[in-house]
Amino acid sequence: MAGKTVVIGNGQGFWGDSARGPVQLVRGGGIDYLTMDFLAEVTMSIMQKLRSRNPDAGYASDFVAQLERILPECVEHGIKIVANAGGVNPEACARAVDEVVRKLGLRVSVATVGGDDLMGRLPQLLEAGHALDNMNTGAALSPELGRVQSANVYLGAFPIAEALAAGADIVITGRVTDPSLVLAPLIHEFGWSETDYDLLAAGTVAGHVLECGTQSTGGNYDRWETVPDLAGIGYPIAEVSQDGTFVVTKKKGTGGLVDVGTVTAQLLYELGDPQRYLTPDVIADFTSIGLEQAGADRVRVSGVVGSAPTDTYKVSISTLDGWRTTAQLTVGGPDAPAKARLTAEILLARLAEDGVAFPAEDCRVEVIGTNVLYDQMLPERTEAPSEVVLRISVRSTDKAAVNRLGAEMASLLTSGPPGLTGFAGGRPKASEIVGFWPALIEKSAVSAEVRVSEDVA
Repeated sequence: MAGKTVVIGNGQGFWGDSARGPVQLVRGGGIDYLTMDFLAEVTMSIMQKLRSRNPDAGYASDFVAQLERILPECVEHGIKIVANAGGVNPEACARAVDEVVRKLGLRVSVATVGGDDLMGRLPQLLEAGHALDNMNTGAALSPELGRVQSANVYLGAFPIAEALAAGADIVITGRVTDPSLVLAPLIHEFGWSETDYDLLAAGTVAGHVLECGTQSTGGNYDRWETVPDLAGIGYPIAEVSQDGTFVVTKKKGTGGLVDVGTVTAQLLYELGDPQRYLTPDVIADFTSIGLEQAGADRVRVSGVVGSAPTDTYKVSISTLDGWRTTAQLTVGGPDAPAKARLTAEILLARLAEDGVAFPAEDCRVEVIGTNVLYDQMLPERTEAPSEVVLRISVRSTDKAAVNRLGAEMASLLTSGPPGLTGFAGGRPKASEIVGFWPALIEKSAVSAEVRVSEDVA
């Protein structure tokens, strides 16, 4: 790859990923951009609920804590940060980041990208004729409006690139597509246009490879025994050139593995039609991707082909679909699996006697240790284990009924078979079931909002 190269490292694959990723990537410099991906469908619902209780909440607070640790080194090495940590409240997240910047005495410009949150606009959008039908079932949203917990459009990369062009050192977004965090710096640095479809597709593929953190450097890899030093696994880096070709790698001295196998495994992650990987900016053809081992822990990616995007955005809507809980006990001694199954029968019978019954489709009994995970895929055990875990999961629209499961289970310790233990954690409580409602909306109905602050000092 000749000419200018932009180096991007992704230090966060999801909300809850290790805090060591961003530290590892910025230490000593060597990258131009640090991206951090926090959001998933259920995350948006959680954040919306937090914001409903506190108008200053609704974002990934972990991000703010991480910035306090890494920001001085980012400023020293000129590393810009792009993160979707804003959740449903990017402005509040930016205010919290500003406080960290002032505390550290740094000069940093912080930008936000919003406009994705449709929660407050849903009645007006439906009245205006935007049906927001469920893409999977065809059901209309209007009758379900009271169950909606969050509604967010997947925005693309160009609003982020706009913020970078305006001088932002940190860009905080709400819901954007995961690859947009990587594609946006490339649009900004290389001046790619909205019709440079092959280049946009290449940047999208780079973002897809990086988006799940260490899944492209040997994490969650089926050939795990070939991956050296998983404890010290390195977070992924893409070295991207103007023509869209790029090398996937990691920092020297870190563990893990980057080869054609690890990159291929990540490319197949959450992939539908490989010829039509849809984003707001481009449709990428994953069958056009060329992979080549270009040295130790270096894979060159080339040949990516793209085409014009659709005229709609995808909308991720979450709904309240009832309540669920899981209760479990450890069962030990001779005939442990049989005792566990009897324990489940006793518990469900007592609940039914008290007027709490769960249909078969709403109740799952598992005896862990008897090939539950790979039932009918791996051979059954011929010898009964002497200890198993009984796990019973139920769901219902009746919260009180769900809570009765945990309340009744404790009684089995003295009124069930012998050898029961492991209930020290207390009664399991009902938690909300978050349903996923995917929909489409015309791009003309959505406007991204980009705000860039002056340097904070």
